[in-house]
Amino acid sequence: MEYKDYYATLGVPKTATQAEIKKAYRKLARELHPDTNTDPGAEKRFKEANEAHAVLADAEKRKQYDELGANWQAYQQAGYGSGNASDWAGFGGAPGGTRWTYRTTTSAEDLGGFSDFFRQFFGGSAAGGAGGGPFGTAPGGGFEYVDLSDLSGQARPRQAVAAQATAEVTLAEVATGAERMVDVNGRRLHVKIPAGVSEGSKVKLSGAVDGGDLVINVKVKPDPRFERRGADLHTELPLTLSEALLGAEVPVTTPTGSVKLRIRPNTQNGQEIRLKARGLPKRGSSDKGDLVVTTKVVLPKLDEDAQTELQGLLEKHPQPDPRQRMN
Repeated sequence: MEYKDYYATLGVPKTATQAEIKKAYRKLARELHPDTNTDPGAEKRFKEANEAHAVLADAEKRKQYDELGANWQAYQQAGYGSGNASDWAGFGGAPGGTRWTYRTTTSAEDLGGFSDFFRQFFGGSAAGGAGGGPFGTAPGGGFEYVDLSDLSGQARPRQAVAAQATAEVTLAEVATGAERMVDVNGRRLHVKIPAGVSEGSKVKLSGAVDGGDLVINVKVKPDPRFERRGADLHTELPLTLSEALLGAEVPVTTPTGSVKLRIRPNTQNGQEIRLKARGLPKRGSSDKGDLVVTTKVVLPKLDEDAQTELQGLLEKHPQPDPRQRMN
């Protein structure tokens, strides 16, 4: 497997500060965004920059990535990195050492667009089968490691899933994260659901119950106001004829409240307006998806006198035949 040098991707040294990483990423994002850059390779480089930023922008993830880089050669020589490894005890393959585990698993949909390298090492059970990679997503959104070695230097066996529970969250809670109390074997346990989860995501709490781990199966309650597409949300915005023709400022609903949207004069029915970073958090990243608003012009019902008045006005300002464009 090819090692991904995230520092080289962003064009920063390994000693770069978080501010320098953020600045470099924003610059690349502006240059490479597919909406503005039509170069055939721009989209691929844009995704690579997103992936690099997802790791380096978080201090804990960056620390663990740096440790992986320092041990990469020994790690490969030990035979790992093929996606089939079942024992992750130490990068060099020696007995004992630090054994990595994950606290939260992500669905394959959450990892869409990331490289095999990212999936293998940061994807939890969504990458590399049941064993996953040596890194995983912690409940708060960061990667963490757990030392499972005992005093004899031998790695303890991985705990089995001892219990499962279900937690339902609203779309607003997907945007902010949530907390739940679940009943497991007669006990009430406090569970934190990280932001950005999707239907079918699983939150694993290691050793939370006697005999092993607790897995929380996440269900997302449908919200009729929005259609979810990954981290992006799509919604419909009704407009009056006056607002569409003359322009206006109108409120738009988001999962966590409402924002004012400026409607430009002569806005067409069915026009899409994209509100950047008004969607849902992206798993494994500090970025957010967009809110895509589709306009729906609602025509007024006019009485006969108003129709006559409007007809006279329209005759003074004739409209080109829109059907000509279809011929």
